Amino acid sequence: MIETVNSFIREWVTFEVFNGFTIGWTLLGVIVFFALLLITAPYGRHTKSTWGPLIDNKLGWFLMEICVLFALFHFIYYGTNTVTLVNGIIIALFSFHYINRSIVFPLRIKTNGKKMPVAIMLMSITFNTMNGFLIGYYLGEFKIYENEWLQSPQFIIGTLLFFTGMFINWQSDGILINLRKPGETGYKIPTGGLFKYVSCPNLFGEVLEWFGFAILTWSLPGLAFFVWTFANLVPRAIAHHSWYLEKFSDYPKERKKIFPFIW
Repeated sequence: MIETVNSFIREWVTFEVFNGFTIGWTLLGVIVFFALLLITAPYGRHTKSTWGPLIDNKLGWFLMEICVLFALFHFIYYGTNTVTLVNGIIIALFSFHYINRSIVFPLRIKTNGKKMPVAIMLMSITFNTMNGFLIGYYLGEFKIYENEWLQSPQFIIGTLLFFTGMFINWQSDGILINLRKPGETGYKIPTGGLFKYVSCPNLFGEVLEWFGFAILTWSLPGLAFFVWTFANLVPRAIAHHSWYLEKFSDYPKERKKIFPFIW
């Protein structure tokens, strides 16, 4: 059954069709960016019960993030390409992020009974599955990176940006997770790290991370993933920044929203 489905996809999703679909997906990300400037996604501090049934935050995070790995490895495993050294490194970088995001991060966060709308979880599952398909199908069917790619400026610069963004994201997540002592509730003004300069360094780190991934793969699917990351996280950073200013009268006015010294 699985082989039959994969053969059907392989027959119809040619390189030209794949590129056209990826471009369309990227343009949809641009539209979503402008939509999210008007509508704040209702999870985390912005959760609203009006968005229907709720699910435990930890479980929601796990379900909506783990699906990207299933999609990725499905199309890598059943793909016709050989997994070269460079392809393997790219797959490992992608997986490294999502193992943390789907398993490690949910175990670390202190939800204090918080929940997220099931609708948000389902939309995130769709988004992540699509991105897993694009990266997995591209590497599994179309692109084989030769070893020389490891010495290319794109790979070197992109990898440096990827790990820099990952470090900023993880460090900032750690500050937020440890902001409250055991038993404490409510919100505090985060300090330390890049919180000195922006309200959402965790989101800045993730945007930088996937910008680096787009460069190191130098691919249309990598670009699509970055556009969608930007489209989701930049409006969220704007909403967070406004929320901080409204909630805390002593919030540092010099902090930018997401990009240090810029905006």
